Amino acid sequence: MLIGDVARRSGVSARMLRHYDSLGLVRPTGRTDAGYREYSSEDIRRIFHIESLRSLGLSLRDVRRALDDQGFTPSELVDDLIRRTRERIAGETELLTRLCRIGAAEPAGWEDVLQIVALLQALGSKSAGTRQRAALSSIEEAPVPVEALVEAALSETDPNVAGALRWALAQSGDGALALLAEGLGSPVAEVRKRAVQSIAEIPNGEATALLQDALTNPDIVVRRYAALALGARGAADAIPTLIDMVVEETNDVDAADALSALASRPALAEQIATGLVDGLAHGTVESSVRRRLAQALADIPGVTASRALADLSHDEDRAVALTATYILGIRNAR
Repeated sequence: MLIGDVARRSGVSARMLRHYDSLGLVRPTGRTDAGYREYSSEDIRRIFHIESLRSLGLSLRDVRRALDDQGFTPSELVDDLIRRTRERIAGETELLTRLCRIGAAEPAGWEDVLQIVALLQALGSKSAGTRQRAALSSIEEAPVPVEALVEAALSETDPNVAGALRWALAQSGDGALALLAEGLGSPVAEVRKRAVQSIAEIPNGEATALLQDALTNPDIVVRRYAALALGARGAADAIPTLIDMVVEETNDVDAADALSALASRPALAEQIATGLVDGLAHGTVESSVRRRLAQALADIPGVTASRALADLSHDEDRAVALTATYILGIRNAR
């Protein structure tokens, strides 16, 4: 079969077939009387083998090794192809994500595009200072897509940069909340924590609703951050978690402050006092817990809190008794 017929039937151009010939990949078995290349059935079979291997991403050098080296084993080469393909897919995915984010920002001109690209690159910088500056300028200089801000906030490890990113998200409106809500369900504990911290910075009703849902999150860290944020917003459903935090000495000072703020509402003061007193009802409560509960009762108005402090002033642990006595003295002097 002449080269033109082979090209038509195989889909490999005559130019490529000549290239294969020059490399020694497929040399036609014969020649016609006029000197034209003439391919045998075995030659055509080899061409199809070459094309099959090339479709996997093999170079012509690797194709030749695969076909001619009897001792060649494909496993190592295939593993390398898998690795390179994954890297290429990751690179293309990253490019697609960046293009989508630029499109979402609806740039008015190429100057806007370049500014957005620069900010996106800065958010991914290895320098914490560069990332922080990008976060702070993301609202004023160029509208960085909220998806990029959320991704950065959920992956940021530097506390200063994380704070700047949470501020930027709070300024960006409600668009971030759905993405942050997804972060609450992440399998990674740190991502869940960063998600609830970011939601806590957004002062609107939708964020409050998400925080209230977070009170039942399986992750206790998420529940505690949600309770602190809700306490600052005057949400009564945070009270049980805040009391548990006092008992367990987990951000107990912040939890006690949140309870004190909530107790400024008479309708909640008795509920808080009762909850704290219930924490004292267990006979196995350690003295350190009793002392923290006494301190938490300090700013809770009402008879229930005063009676509990009076009881604690006679506690068997001297430090607890002195703490309660001191607090009672301050309360009586008011």
